[in-house]
Amino acid sequence: MQKGEKVQSASELKGELLNRGVSPFQLEVFLATASIPRGETRSYSDIEKIIGRPNSARAVGSALKVNPFPGERIPCHRVIHKDGRIEGYLGSMDPRSKENSKKRALLMVEAKKKNAKSA
Repeated sequence: MQKGEKVQSASELKGELLNRGVSPFQLEVFLATASIPRGETRSYSDIEKIIGRPNSARAVGSALKVNPFPGERIPCHRVIHKDGRIEGYLGSMDPRSKENSKKRALLMVEAKKKNAKSA
């Protein structure tokens, strides 16, 4: 989000997602992911629990693969494996890929900013 840019409400984001024709499941995943605070992560399993859909961690990953607003609006880079592995960013399953290196870098930058604010 750029400095001075208006923070989007959950209802505004929901409207935009519905206009894009996302499925009800995708909508739940995207809204849950959008609520993850900067500097924090959740696992695919955490998201399935938040939306009340047990045994759907893989489907959560599939939904995030088609995220229409990656980045600050729907920060799919904040969703990781429950064992801490980082992969799946922008569809790449190779943990050494440039996509997953970008995911790792984004998480590190956000963690540093969060730690700097709390210090």
